Amino acid sequence: MSSLHETAYPRLNAEITERELLTLFTPTPAEIAFVSERYRQAPTRAMLLILLKLLQRLGNFIPATEIPAPIIEHVCNHLGVRPILKRAVVKYEQSGSKWLHQKFLRTYVDIRQFEVTDHEWMDRIALQAAHTKQELSDIINVMIEELAHHRFELPSFAFLLRVATRMRKTYNDQVYKRLAGELSEEQRFRIDELLSHRGARTRWDRLKREPKQPGVREIASFLQHIQDLTMLGEGLPAGDFLSVPKRTQLVTEARALDISEMLELKPAKRYSLTVLLIQAQLQKAMDDIAEIFVKAVRNMHHVAEDRLREYRLQHAEQTERLISQFRDVLTALQNEAPDKERLALIEQVLDGDPEPWIIRCDEHMAYAGNNYYPFILQPYRAKRALLFQCLDVLALKSSSQDESLLRALQWMRQFRSSHREYVLVNADELDIASLDWISEKWQRLIVGKEQPSGADKIIHRKYFELCVFSQIMQELKSGDVYVEHSDQYDDYRVHLISWEECRKEIMNYGKLVDLPMDSEKFVDKLRDDLSEIARQVDERFPDNEHVDFSESGLIIRRTERQQPPPNLEVIDQAITEHMEPASILDILTETEQWLDLHSIFGPLSGFESKIDDPRKRFISTLFCYGCNLGPTQTARSLKGLSRKQVAWLNLRHVTEERLEKALVKVINSYNRFALPRYWGTGKSVSADGTKWNVYEQNLLSEYHIRYGGYGGIGYYHVSDMYIALFSHFIPCGVYEAVHILDGLIKNESDIQPDTVHGDTQAQSAPVFGLAYLLGINLMPRIRNIKELTFFRPDKQEQYPHINGLFRGNIDWELIELHYPDMLRVAISIKAGKITPSMILRRLGTYSRKNKLYFAFRELGRVIRTQFLLKYINDVELRRTIHAATNKSEEFNNFTKWLFFGGDGIIAENIRHEQRKVIKYNHLVANMVILNNVQWMSRKLKDMQSKGYPVDEDVLKGLSPYRFSHINRYGDYTLDLNKKGAPIDYKIDFRRH
Repeated sequence: MSSLHETAYPRLNAEITERELLTLFTPTPAEIAFVSERYRQAPTRAMLLILLKLLQRLGNFIPATEIPAPIIEHVCNHLGVRPILKRAVVKYEQSGSKWLHQKFLRTYVDIRQFEVTDHEWMDRIALQAAHTKQELSDIINVMIEELAHHRFELPSFAFLLRVATRMRKTYNDQVYKRLAGELSEEQRFRIDELLSHRGARTRWDRLKREPKQPGVREIASFLQHIQDLTMLGEGLPAGDFLSVPKRTQLVTEARALDISEMLELKPAKRYSLTVLLIQAQLQKAMDDIAEIFVKAVRNMHHVAEDRLREYRLQHAEQTERLISQFRDVLTALQNEAPDKERLALIEQVLDGDPEPWIIRCDEHMAYAGNNYYPFILQPYRAKRALLFQCLDVLALKSSSQDESLLRALQWMRQFRSSHREYVLVNADELDIASLDWISEKWQRLIVGKEQPSGADKIIHRKYFELCVFSQIMQELKSGDVYVEHSDQYDDYRVHLISWEECRKEIMNYGKLVDLPMDSEKFVDKLRDDLSEIARQVDERFPDNEHVDFSESGLIIRRTERQQPPPNLEVIDQAITEHMEPASILDILTETEQWLDLHSIFGPLSGFESKIDDPRKRFISTLFCYGCNLGPTQTARSLKGLSRKQVAWLNLRHVTEERLEKALVKVINSYNRFALPRYWGTGKSVSADGTKWNVYEQNLLSEYHIRYGGYGGIGYYHVSDMYIALFSHFIPCGVYEAVHILDGLIKNESDIQPDTVHGDTQAQSAPVFGLAYLLGINLMPRIRNIKELTFFRPDKQEQYPHINGLFRGNIDWELIELHYPDMLRVAISIKAGKITPSMILRRLGTYSRKNKLYFAFRELGRVIRTQFLLKYINDVELRRTIHAATNKSEEFNNFTKWLFFGGDGIIAENIRHEQRKVIKYNHLVANMVILNNVQWMSRKLKDMQSKGYPVDEDVLKGLSPYRFSHINRYGDYTLDLNKKGAPIDYKIDFRRH
């Protein structure tokens, strides 16, 4: 059951701050004049204005006797009249004047009362919301939004809750009936067989399996699992009418249920959940196989590059060895013995196997030509069977009319069992020369010496296979080739809004991001902006003492480190010394009691019975997964809970989406304090990743080159106010920058930044281009600026001082031509059809076919050049970026410190559980930060009142990342009866 506090239903805070009184409950001169024209008595005018401000804040009327005294006093003081006495308020509540005044105020604010005749309309709104929402609070929020849009007075929360509950059940029943009704008898029989009890591990359990430790048997087993899934999913209803959120919720529910619980469901729901889980598991399995293929090919390239570097260090010795071997062959050839004996001597010299020597020769030739491709042959031997097996499972399709790569793949499959080094290519079957995706380096290895054009050719089979596999990897990443029934590697174009929808939304979107929607005007604006920035930077360059040119290129000198305020160290030390020691569990308990976070985590289905001690169970589970103790150790440490109870809540009540709701609640509470506003405005975030160790026994595990070791990346968006707004778990090998915009698009908290700072990976031109169209200012940290190209706004433009910066020209026609296509992508993201990371995964990889890639890259070059010019021109901008990225690094260290159990290794081997662990830990970190800010605010105010120099400069220099007072180890006692200090948002540091 949803509570009022989980929704956007307007309510008064238990503690109303001075700032809230001033901003929310102060009548305007126009409102005072309007009421004064109609009513002469001061108490009546005051009461009307109190009711008016409450109506504007709450959207409805509350009993006069429930109006908080501070509001009454504030309005009366503002009007200069005596506060209304309590007995007068009681008398007013019982009078008939109240109803006349309410009618009068409804007319003034232009709202109408919600009547019985409007119930049917409200049902339709709730039913439509249930198409995309499962949580009752989300459905209620949609209803509130529609009521406000149509200028209705809000009905009671209890009424909205009843409607939302009823219409959610109505829609869910419709879904189950429709999906189950489309199943044939044979398909129902297959599902019944799947859910039959046989053996210790049922087929239902095996359906949920994840890739395990790498090995020949496991790979073969997993491929067989996919074939079984494909057969099981054949002909099942697609359920295209389901929205993505609704499908995700139903799949999550199905995954949480064991076979006994599935059999207890009504048939229609049981069949529906099974169908959706089969399809989801098949989709995920296709992603897994595509990922295994991509990683296998990419790793072969990495190994080959490393071997080329090693070879360069020892090539002299290798050259001597090859020359010595060649001399021995020539000596054997000169022998006067018969040909047969001479051939035997040559074979003896070559140790009976010329293949390794051919590979060594190829490697040496590669070194001479700086080509690492020949070094791929050695690791390819062990991977060849796996790569063919992966492509047997994947249904590859081209996203364009060019299907030459898929034809080449089909042709080479006939030689899958061949051991021949060279094969003959019939020009009618496959024209090698026409395959423009084969680079010159590959051509030399595949074809060798020149052969007549148009004629049959003899090619090196293994090099051709490697070239095809490498190109498939590249085009899977760029989206030029996609996988049917996949999620991460599907055809992203099907998720875009239609052109008709785009045309309807385009003008509103232009107003939202403040950009011209006409292609020509857009390009003119870009060109003018770039020219103006370049001109300003050129004029200031002679006086810019921090930047200079040298023979090696642009030099940016480090700025002097700003000295901290003289009193900062004293104040900071005093805070540290006076922070009361507390266990991590006490801090989580106190913070949870402030916010009632446990109320967010009801049963997934919404129909299961409530659990006993929900607050105790939630805090225990949060402590277990957020601090990485694990269910067994948590059960040992806390009395009255079993391992199963801890794991149960995580499985049956907790999802990523609900953890994000809890995070929003913590962030919004944090935002109400005055102290964080000294640290930042909330208008910018810094995005950065930190490596988390996971067990490597997984087909998808990968060694991270940048961070070292096996694991994944916890990617966080940290506000300039220190609180982290968003987190995501990224597998190793994925380009981090593709997720840099997701945090801003998905952020639902009260802190709404429009600027994002990032690490150097965010320097990609397509990322700059997409960010600009989404109305996001991308300002990453810049390293190796000499390697980045500045693009000139016009070929004719010349600059006296910075002309040497520019090495490229912008193709304005390309941007103008594809501006509508780029806008369609941006509007699709705003509409929630796709995520920025979904499109950036494709745009982050070079594509020879996708014109959208080239357009975003060209737009990004313009925006990145503008930013780089500002970057070298503005020392304060560089300081801001540096400070922001430092906050990210500090937060990363803070979260790691709190993740102290299990040697800091994520024990979960299932992807969605790994993502949840990162969210749990993020929630723990934010709750500790909130608790620290509450305590710091109290202590600082106390110090300020005692005459300590707690001024604005000192407050700006402090940080909430404090843990010296926290005890992570020892005995844990979960005491829910312990009463801590209530949360206090009223603390203000301004001197009055």
